[in-house]
Amino acid sequence: MQLKWLEDFIVLAQERSYTRAAELRHVTHPAFGRRIRALEAWAGTPLVERGGGPVTLTPAGQSFLETAGHMARSLAQSHEELQSLAGRQARTVTLATGRTLARTVVADWLVRLQPILQGAELCIRTRALADTVAMLERSEADFSLVYHHPALAIRLDARQFMHLTVASDRLVPVSRATAQGQALHRFGPDATLIPYLAYAPQLALGRLVEDHLAQNPHAPRLQRVVECDSADAHYEYVQKGLGVAWLPWSMVHADCKAKRLAVAGDARMEVRFDVRLYRPKRRLGPLAEALWKALSQR
Repeated sequence: MQLKWLEDFIVLAQERSYTRAAELRHVTHPAFGRRIRALEAWAGTPLVERGGGPVTLTPAGQSFLETAGHMARSLAQSHEELQSLAGRQARTVTLATGRTLARTVVADWLVRLQPILQGAELCIRTRALADTVAMLERSEADFSLVYHHPALAIRLDARQFMHLTVASDRLVPVSRATAQGQALHRFGPDATLIPYLAYAPQLALGRLVEDHLAQNPHAPRLQRVVECDSADAHYEYVQKGLGVAWLPWSMVHADCKAKRLAVAGDARMEVRFDVRLYRPKRRLGPLAEALWKALSQR
């Protein structure tokens, strides 16, 4: 019995079509049918009803489907473990982080770390803050790069994990600039409702901004016009003059210097934060340890 037969059978049960299942498995229709029949020969009983219409499973096929799923997942996991033991993953490091940090901090790292990454691979997985932490706890990532601020709760056991502060940044309210270099939408005592480009509440940046506005007596009058879970998207919306968004200074400082964008408020409107890199205290692989050492010496 071959693993691909199990995978074929699972896809067939999901799609209920030999044609569609064969396409998804990247084989011809006749070859796919032969593989299903080979699996039935191994099982010693028909697993699929023969006849027209959508594919249905026999009672034996229905019973076997769950077992097939467990077997396929178990074999795939074993295969990955064997690859790791053979050293095929020894030159891979996984970093879990957010999309904005991947664009800013990690992008700078990739240039600096090229000598260490020669012949290796850095796998960057972008997730929400809680998910990046969970990946580290489940040993699905070697490192987790996250925002640090009192408004953000990072619950990692200090007995098992340690961290470096690798950057400091600030969220700044920015707007498209006018021809005179002023903010198109600017905070002030006489300002009307300012169109506000808000982050989705599950984003760490969104929690930072909303906490700041809720506790700041100088907060401007804002009208939410857009809610989005992407700082990159807000960056584009700001450039089109749709409103004000709080964006990392590392992302917008060049545009502000070039007068494409302008800061909409004073320093009281800024939100300062750190960026931390977390890792397990146990020893990691040689490549991960080399990366940690290089970043510790910044």
